[in-house]
Amino acid sequence: MGKVISIANQKGGVGKTTTSINLAASLAALEFKTLIIDADPQANATSGLGIDSKSIKKTVYECMINNEIDSDCIISSDIDFLDILPSDIDLVGAEVEMVDIKDRDFRMRSSVDSIKDDYDFIIIDCSPSLGIVTVNSLVASDSVIIPVQCEYFALEGLGKLLETIKLIQNDLNKKLTIEGILMSMYDVRLRLSNQVVEEVQTHFKNLVFNTIIPRNVKLSEAPSFGIPVISYDASCKGSISYLNLAKEVIDKNNTIKVEW
Repeated sequence: MGKVISIANQKGGVGKTTTSINLAASLAALEFKTLIIDADPQANATSGLGIDSKSIKKTVYECMINNEIDSDCIISSDIDFLDILPSDIDLVGAEVEMVDIKDRDFRMRSSVDSIKDDYDFIIIDCSPSLGIVTVNSLVASDSVIIPVQCEYFALEGLGKLLETIKLIQNDLNKKLTIEGILMSMYDVRLRLSNQVVEEVQTHFKNLVFNTIIPRNVKLSEAPSFGIPVISYDASCKGSISYLNLAKEVIDKNNTIKVEW
């Protein structure tokens, strides 16, 4: 049965989608069958994998409203072992349409549970909010990765997210754990980046991944070509960092140790 991991932080611009795309692509490169669920109406994970909007028959919106994932929902990417359940702006409507649905917090879980056996990992790219769709994502997940930007306001809102995770653990998904806190957009030239990393490591200790994602030009350029960074430049620092993150995730969830 596949491991379901949400990438979440209600603060925007911290690298959620970049992490979703590149962690999933790195897991796929290591031949773990992986699915990305784009649970953000901005649909950046969808476009970031080069998916043409004209080729999309159904999105995560239909899956949540209809409470099922069928074969028309999932699209194979150009990368072996990597599929995507795409999104579009219609997902905004789910926040309104699902308000009065009795089991609204469990719609994604029931859909995801039906396909968990088909994948080793399912990565959910959450929107920068704590609305119904993000709650659904966390309820459907086994764990959550929290990207934290190496900048001054890094911890802003993190406490609120942790409170939300605790509420979901208590009321909706007792099995939900924190997979790890991921420091992103690290600039080795800035003293502030080092101070933020030290502060987060001091507060959260073993919850912080050893891998730190640097600021990297190739990481920024890859989405404009509709490909993950490992397909754009496999030797750049961004690619190597996400492969290291994938190794940490695999080692944490499997007895098989990955070496390269």
